[in-house]
Amino acid sequence: MDSSEILKVIAEFNEKTHGSSDYDKGEFFLRGENSSSFAPLKFVQKKLEGLGGVGSLLKQGFVCDSLELFELENFSKWYEKQFSKKLKRGQGKGISILGLPDNKSIFDAVETVNKCYQVLSQQQILVNGKKLPVQLGEWYGKCIFGLHQKKSTSQRGFDFYLDDKRVEVKVHWGDHSSPKGVKVRKSLIELSEFCVIIYVAKNFMIREVCFLDSEFIKRKFSSKGHTIFLKDVDISPYFFSKSDKHTSKVVNSSALMKFSNPNLAMKLVDRFGLE
Repeated sequence: MDSSEILKVIAEFNEKTHGSSDYDKGEFFLRGENSSSFAPLKFVQKKLEGLGGVGSLLKQGFVCDSLELFELENFSKWYEKQFSKKLKRGQGKGISILGLPDNKSIFDAVETVNKCYQVLSQQQILVNGKKLPVQLGEWYGKCIFGLHQKKSTSQRGFDFYLDDKRVEVKVHWGDHSSPKGVKVRKSLIELSEFCVIIYVAKNFMIREVCFLDSEFIKRKFSSKGHTIFLKDVDISPYFFSKSDKHTSKVVNSSALMKFSNPNLAMKLVDRFGLE
């Protein structure tokens, strides 16, 4: 069956609301041409004889995702509008969404990512199996503070040095920090003189930088376990956007300004200028 027929039926379902129906109790919903329209599978099956079940849709190229896994906000809004009731969390756990991926866009993106990875590998930014945001953040730290990256003698991976002092570099990827804070291994802090935290935004630019003395961390964040959590509320006074205590450690202010988000760059402009 042509997928265009399925999409037409999904669009038909969205032409009116269905608060008086029992379609709200379905476990499988199909996504339409945009991310804000859906239809219960049993409605589409009713309209299209011989459609079959989930298995037949998967064979046609549909992909099945758990609503709970992806937390699709658009679906919750759509559900409330369609059925005049809020989607209960317990019910949401049992719902799955079937959608047709935009294969051309995905293929183009894969080609672009492959080219980007080749460039980053050639520039010695991607050098091991760590995730891209982590390696990029480490590279930012290496450029900004002039860190020397050496192959570790005690573990797999690399160590960073500022002159002859070991530096623990932690990268946090996201537009917001976790309430728990940035997790660092206590043993690595004990082995280092400094700890640099590079906060990389979702757009891969630097949103914040924090340079801390390891002794300060050990003194202020005593822990009985193997892990220390550096919460924003405790270390934000040392963020580069708020403090110039460690800005003297910056050896390449041009890299810092170039790879910072506009918000951070504007806060640092008086200190480093726009180069």
